[in-house]
Amino acid sequence: MTSILKKAYDPDDFRKRGHRLIDDLADHLERTLEEKSKNTTSWNPPEKEHVFWKEFLQSGDEGQFFKEVLNHTIHLHHPKYMGHQASPTAPITALSSMVGALLNNGMAVYEMGMAPTMIEKIITDLLCAKIGFGPDASGFLTSGGTLANLTALLTARKASASYDVWNEGNSKSLGIIVSEEAHYCVDRAAKIMGLGSQGVIKIPSNAMFSMDTSLLESYYNEALAKNIEIFAVVGSAPSTATGIYDDLEALADFSERHNLWFHVDGAHGGAALFSEKYKHTLKGMDRADSMVIDGHKMMMMPMITTALLFKKEQNSYATFSQKADYLLEQSAEKDWYNSGRRTFECTKTMMCLSWYILHKTYGEELFDAFVTTLYDLGLTFGDMVKEDPQFELAVAPMSNIVCFRYKDAHLDNVETDKINLGIRKTLLEESEYYIVQTKLRGRSYLRVTLMNPFTTRKHLTSLLSRIKELAKISQT
Repeated sequence: MTSILKKAYDPDDFRKRGHRLIDDLADHLERTLEEKSKNTTSWNPPEKEHVFWKEFLQSGDEGQFFKEVLNHTIHLHHPKYMGHQASPTAPITALSSMVGALLNNGMAVYEMGMAPTMIEKIITDLLCAKIGFGPDASGFLTSGGTLANLTALLTARKASASYDVWNEGNSKSLGIIVSEEAHYCVDRAAKIMGLGSQGVIKIPSNAMFSMDTSLLESYYNEALAKNIEIFAVVGSAPSTATGIYDDLEALADFSERHNLWFHVDGAHGGAALFSEKYKHTLKGMDRADSMVIDGHKMMMMPMITTALLFKKEQNSYATFSQKADYLLEQSAEKDWYNSGRRTFECTKTMMCLSWYILHKTYGEELFDAFVTTLYDLGLTFGDMVKEDPQFELAVAPMSNIVCFRYKDAHLDNVETDKINLGIRKTLLEESEYYIVQTKLRGRSYLRVTLMNPFTTRKHLTSLLSRIKELAKISQT
């Protein structure tokens, strides 16, 4: 063996680096959670950031690499992080991720991942039971909500379409029904599947930005008149832009009436099933045929891990019907322990370790506390915005996502949009607060997603004050 290989695999070197890194990460947690550092990040324009890392590769101190990564990234554990739907990870999951990375067990077949395969089954069975699915339910973990939703819709097509598209190819127009406020990945999945724009039947939302279920029958009949065969209905739990849940019970009723597959995209809000206070937002989820829940959004896990759960286990085995004799043996019995039959991935990370260790160490109480704390905070922030005459609330929040904007009676919509976009840009460059933006019915809004349970009303009050200061500056 060459010396460079011995050096790369040296246990003592790993031990020294690991101890030093754990100390650095613990210091980072202390600085961010306790706000010893004022800012959520140190903003750098793309061009300058590219130059920095290019130069670092050539001449930077290798021993400072991890510290520089910390210096050049957004700190989700900071209470002023209120941006995208990414969780400030529970520190223990950094350890479970490290174990998975070092062991590097693939999981398409049981013999390549004995422990993680069984751990994953236990977790997905637990989630199925929590949803309210019966004894025939099953699921698996996969790499993100986009892939999970695509897989679910492929399963729906296999189970509900009038012919086998997977093996026979497209011979007629197929379609799905979804809210116009649904996550873009649903539209993307439909296009990947060859449904085309005409095959994505988008139902307008009501004043609350929830799917207007009173329009379902008319849109469904209109699609049939165009010879589009509908095979699935997708409910958002909640929509990404607004955090508003669709009426899952109404969608379940409609799906049952027309014998359609009912899928719930609960990537963000599916974790509310653990909250005694907010699980009512998911009423009707037990009637779904499939459901998606992200671990890396509202369950404190590292990116990227998503549970895809099926009411009827047998449907998940029909999704990808093909032979791979070198990998998967044909057997008389359903070999449930070989997950490669049901997923896109032949190789996937040991993502189940984070789900399992959180359950084992803290129990379901942790997820209840996390979701409930953040949803409470979202409703509180909604009230704060509503009570301030200098702000406009897009919709009363149902979750930890709040859309609002600064307003001035003397400004028209175009000017108001411009000011709010400028406010967000300045906040990003200042780096103290991190929030994002969205467009709702053609108008620009600031969008806050409260992901950090250490965020308080004090932080939100300070944010609103800074926004008003920036608005005044922009008008002078």
